[in-house]
Amino acid sequence: MFPSWPMRFQTTPRGSSKSGGESTDSGSAVNTFSSKAEVQMESESPISKNASSSDHQAFDHQKHLQLQQQQIQQEMANDRSRTGPSQNQSAVKAPQEKRKGGGSTSEKQLDAKTLRRLAQNREAARKSRLRKKAYVQQLESSRMKLTQIEQDLQRARAQGLFLGGCGGAGGNLSSGAAIFDMEYARWLEDDHRLMAELRTGLHAHLSDGDLRLIVEGYISHYDEIFRLKGVAAKSDVFHVITGLWLTPAERCFLWIGGFRPSDLIKMLIGQLDPLTEQQLVGIYRLQQSTQQAEEALSQGQEQLQQSLIETIAAAGPVIDGMQQMAIALAKLSNLESFVRQADNLRQQTLHQLCHVLTIRQAARCFLVIGEYYGRLRALSSLWASRPRE
Repeated sequence: MFPSWPMRFQTTPRGSSKSGGESTDSGSAVNTFSSKAEVQMESESPISKNASSSDHQAFDHQKHLQLQQQQIQQEMANDRSRTGPSQNQSAVKAPQEKRKGGGSTSEKQLDAKTLRRLAQNREAARKSRLRKKAYVQQLESSRMKLTQIEQDLQRARAQGLFLGGCGGAGGNLSSGAAIFDMEYARWLEDDHRLMAELRTGLHAHLSDGDLRLIVEGYISHYDEIFRLKGVAAKSDVFHVITGLWLTPAERCFLWIGGFRPSDLIKMLIGQLDPLTEQQLVGIYRLQQSTQQAEEALSQGQEQLQQSLIETIAAAGPVIDGMQQMAIALAKLSNLESFVRQADNLRQQTLHQLCHVLTIRQAARCFLVIGEYYGRLRALSSLWASRPRE
């Protein structure tokens, strides 16, 4: 239908004309723009591809984790079914205890307080038992001491210690005198025991240190009887000064309620081992000072007795007589002072003798004194049991 014209293609060489150059430049610009756009599109396409692939990978990883959790839960359920309910309960309690661990300090404190109170209660109960035990032992010792006192009283009555005296015709004593007699009977028993220890120590040739302990015990033993006599003199001075607590043979040598220290020194000088010259000088000085003190006390006692005689003899009837008797009673109270001074002199004499003598001589000294008064008591028993016509 349409006429066919022959098509002509004109080829122009590069840079042949300006217009041609411009056309080619415009064409090249279009081509470069399109190529840049294609390059940009190609450069942007991997990023989008990478983003989409990372999203798929995250989704796959999350799904994989969910599958692993489901598998772990399934395995735990299988383990619970195999181990039983007891371990499940313990497994449940374990985290609960862990949760409670932070607040368990108050409970621990309460437990410590409770334990401390229980310990205090146990200690109080133990002390109570010890007090009860000590009380029972004290009662038992008191009962045994009372029994011993009754035996001492019976023994003293059998030996004639309570005969005569100021207590009346029936031999009744004041409470202070009776207590002193019982204490003196106990003192005599201790005296026998200490004498046996001294005798054994001397025969066994004990060391000076061991023998000194026995001698010091004997000195304390005599200090005890002087203390007891001082207490008894405050209660009943006539009982002490007249020697009713002694045997009849001992009362023959009585001087103001006891032995005369100077006579004791005379007896010891001949019984002790050979003394050194210095010891003899010390003993004679002690004897001289003791005799002077004895004379002073004896003169004071004689003056008191003479004053009492004059006071009682001058007492008139009724009112005047009562006044004189009150004066006599006041003078009699001085007897206690004489007994106390005489006992102090006896005590000082024994202590000074121990300072002059050696430890073995002092032990021998106390042994001689104990044996001497033991023989006097034996003499009294023999005299009381002698045959009579």
